[in-house]
This record gives sequence, C-alpha cells and structure tokens, in this order.
Amino acid sequence: MPRALSSLLVTLAIAALVAGCGGGSGGGGSSSASSSSKADTSTVVTAGTAIPAGCKRVGDPGARQEETHEKRPPARLASTSASVVMQTTCGSFTISLAVRQAPKTAASFATLAKRGFYDRLTFHRVATDPSGGPFVIQGGDPLGNGLGGPGYSVREKPPANLHYTKYTVAMAKTASEPSGTSGSQFFVVTAADAGLSPQYALVGKVTSGQDVVDRISKMPTSDNEQPIVPIVIDKATLQGGR
Repeated sequence: MPRALSSLLVTLAIAALVAGCGGGSGGGGSSSASSSSKADTSTVVTAGTAIPAGCKRVGDPGARQEETHEKRPPARLASTSASVVMQTTCGSFTISLAVRQAPKTAASFATLAKRGFYDRLTFHRVATDPSGGPFVIQGGDPLGNGLGGPGYSVREKPPANLHYTKYTVAMAKTASEPSGTSGSQFFVVTAADAGLSPQYALVGKVTSGQDVVDRISKMPTSDNEQPIVPIVIDKATLQGGR
C-alpha cells in the first residue's frame, strides 16, 4: 500500500465506514431522534464560512418521511458495461461500475440510480484521517444520518486482492454485517489508499469528474463529520446496463 496506517487509523476508518447501515430502512428511537435534529437545522446554511469554489450553498433536503421498501434488484445487469453520473451541488462525476468483478453490487447500485433513489439525497459524511488528510466521502442514505437504506441488502464478497485506493467506490456496512453486505450507502475513497481490509462491497471507480470528488472532500465539516453546507445529489443517471 502507498502508506502504512497505524492501528488507530484503521480503527477510526472502520468505525467511520460502518456507521452507515447497509440494508436497514432506518426506524427506531435513534433514527427518529437524528431525523428530528436534522429537520430542525435543515434551513441553516452557515453563510459566514468559506466553502470550496464550485460548490453551491443550498438548504438540506431533509430525511425522506416515508419508510423505504425498494424491490430487490436483479442479480446482474444485462450489459457488461455501465456507469452512473452523479450530478451534485459541487459538480458532476461519473462512476464506472465493476459489472464483471461485482455483478450483484453493480446491479443493485445501477437499479437504485435508475429508480431515482439517489436523487435529492446527500453526502452526509466527509471524513478525514487522524492527521487531517482526506479519507472518504459517504452518501446514499435516505435518512441522511447514517442509519438509512433501501429496505433490502445484497451480499457479495469483494475481490480478496481489492485495495481501496483513491476514487474507488464501495458500499458501507455495519460492523455486525458479513463481509460484502450492502444497501444503498456508498463511499468514495479520497485518500491515496484508505488501508481498509477487503470487506466492503466493490461498486466501481470514479473515471471522470475526479476534481469534483476532491472538491467535496474539502468541504468544512462539523465535529461529527457532517458538511456545514449540504452536498446534495441532484440526480443520479444510469448510462448503459439496461
């Protein structure tokens, strides 16, 4: 790996990523409390703090009020090549899906994009490593608090030799879920190498708009790694794979 990570960094990294529930649809006391807190601040945009050039100041779209129960996706896509364009309030970037390496995960991600699931969701976490360097950006939660999902889960062990290098896209999961479990929450690696063990399902790689990913990774955050200005996915568009 490009850099060795201390045990502390690995522990913090895993704790950060597993904060996103893979298949759950939210609910429960903690979800309700978080959603309520988020709703109370949904119109606050922190006007006095500088944000990266190219990002727009917008209000928080808030948590989806209805419980999510998406139908299970197909086991694989019809095409061997597909990508998803993420149009965000900081610009657009394209994820080329790992259709051959991770057919189930790619099919799930593509299906959610096609159904409009990701539209108006946020990147609710911009995480850095203990030294303050970039680590990952995480989004795809309908609750916006790290506890939401599509109402189903997919399991597909990632390649044993997978390294989570810069611009790799993978799925978040809880610590209790088996390797390769995923729902809707995904992360994009912004470190040279996140140093994670291969337990997070592979989605693909950002192949264009890398500057937008870098821009998002520079958004100032609160103490809980939540961006001070919401980073909204205006629209996710599936290209190919139908």
